[in-house]
Amino acid sequence: MEELLSAAFPGASFTLSNDSAKHHGHAGDDGSGESHFSLAIEWAGFAGQSRVARQRAVNKALGDMPGERVHALAIRAKAPGE
Repeated sequence: MEELLSAAFPGASFTLSNDSAKHHGHAGDDGSGESHFSLAIEWAGFAGQSRVARQRAVNKALGDMPGERVHALAIRAKAPGE
């Protein structure tokens, strides 16, 4: 995921956290240890975009990963200074 995000959002700073252990045994936990993630991303290109547009951009960058290999991805996307 980090490579895809870096390619789609050049110059962005982000933190990707694997939260799967917190969801062990819950719906969507496939036992792989890679089912639930949180992403905090700051990118200048998000300036002027709505929260929904930012989340759509992140999901587009990740392709079929959310919903296929990743059950849940919490996204906090902002522009610098927000």
